[in-house]
This record gives sequence, structure tokens and C-alpha cells, in this order.
Amino acid sequence: MERHWRDVSIPLQPGMTVWPGDPEFTFEPFSRMADGASCNMSRMTLGTHTGTHCDAPWHFLEPGKTLDQLDPSVYFGRALVIEVKGTDHVRGADLPVEPLPDRVLFKTPNSDLPVDGKFDPAFVALAEDAAERLVKDGVRLVGIDYLSIAPKGNSGPVHRILLGAGIFVVEGLRLAGIAPGLYEFTVLPLPVVGADGAPCRAFLHA
Repeated sequence: MERHWRDVSIPLQPGMTVWPGDPEFTFEPFSRMADGASCNMSRMTLGTHTGTHCDAPWHFLEPGKTLDQLDPSVYFGRALVIEVKGTDHVRGADLPVEPLPDRVLFKTPNSDLPVDGKFDPAFVALAEDAAERLVKDGVRLVGIDYLSIAPKGNSGPVHRILLGAGIFVVEGLRLAGIAPGLYEFTVLPLPVVGADGAPCRAFLHA
């Protein structure tokens, strides 16, 4: 039977939401056949944490591993989608009693926010006790549906808990319409050497 993969990535386009102070995404002509060039080619600029993206340990740890130093086996495998509603933080008490699997993705009301709207500083983020639970259970990858897994204004502690334990962080997933449960998950970061993170393409299928 043919597998149906669901793209859970944010499309890269001008005007998309970015973290305050980060580079805006731009996409512009470099050469166009309509102007007599031999081919169409474009130029784009973006930050390493634009749209759906990943965090390497070096993003918050000095020293820390860069993206090209990580084990890519974490990019492929079963992931548990956990839906959390009616809260400003994902807390330890919101997590299942059962041990967590290698990969956990959090679906929150963030997934209903527009990907080209004004940055929302009140997005749902992970609390420190939830991050500590992920570490305790040996989770290898965690994802969330906004541009940071940690709250604005206090992003360091949660990032350092996760990245310091070697947990691969994926941010900016789009999980609207995805029911809670287990899925096959694939996330493909751009292979940027020496990077603190990189944009990703991410997919789920049941």
C-alpha cells in the first residue's frame, strides 16, 4: 500500500514569521530567462533558525557539537505526537505516565497560528520540568510547533537542559490536523557544516 506522507514544515516565503531580531527571509531574482539569461536562478537569504528548523548543541552550549557532528540516525523513526491544550507551558504533569519513546512532538495551539503573522510572544513553550522528564526518559528528539521550544525572555534553561543531554531539538513544526498518536517521522536538516542549526523539511505518516 502506498504511504501517504504529511508535510509538517513551514513554507519558506517572504513575509513569514521570524523570531524578533532574526534575519527576514528574502527570495529575489538573480537571473531570469525572460530577461535573456540562459536559465532561471534566484537568491535567498535567511537565518539558520528560520521556519521549521533544528537546534544543534552549539546553539546554546559553548563548546557544543555543531550540526554536522550529530548522528543522523535520529532524523528517522517513530515519534509520539502529544497534544497539549489550555496552557501557556507544556509541563511535566502534561506528559504521559508511561515512559516516553525516542522521539516526541508537541502539538499545541501554536499550530493554529498563521505562519506569516505577527510574532506571538505568548506562544506555548516547554517548562523546565517537562524538559527534565524528557531527559530522564532518554528521549533523543523533541519537536514543537513554534519557533522556539523555550519561552521568550527565558529561553536558555530549557535549551541547555535538552541540548546538554544530547536531545535533538526541532522547532517550527505545523501539526494542525494531526491527531495525537504514534507516527513515522522524518526530519531533514540542510547539511550545513559548522552550523548552530538549519532549516528542515519534516514529514509524518501513520
